[in-house]
Amino acid sequence: MSQAGISVVPLEGVETIDLPGGSWSRMLITGAAVGGNVSSLGYSVFKPGTVLASVSHETEEVAYVVSGSGRLDTDAGEVRFSAGDAIHIPPSTWHAVVNDSEADVAMVFGFPHPDYPPTERREGAG
Repeated sequence: MSQAGISVVPLEGVETIDLPGGSWSRMLITGAAVGGNVSSLGYSVFKPGTVLASVSHETEEVAYVVSGSGRLDTDAGEVRFSAGDAIHIPPSTWHAVVNDSEADVAMVFGFPHPDYPPTERREGAG
């Protein structure tokens, strides 16, 4: 839906990207959904026990932890986060999301790129 250049993208109207362990993500603001955008926005839910493979994005990433707690495994060590935390990940920083708690982690994330940015992936966990 769009009026006066403002777009509203309902979470349930966007295709789910399945992640390991029953976790999922949805890219909400993208060139396909909005058009003319210069940044993107997504929402993820990481189930307890989830360990994602390590990724490195071409751009920086920012995130806000809506609920839950966990960690990012990086080449420099682990970075703990919990509900209410804002996270900045510099470009080309290897990181893997780990939910080592007993509750879901919900996170909003974004990039200064009109879609999910070019990303390298490592096999296996962190």
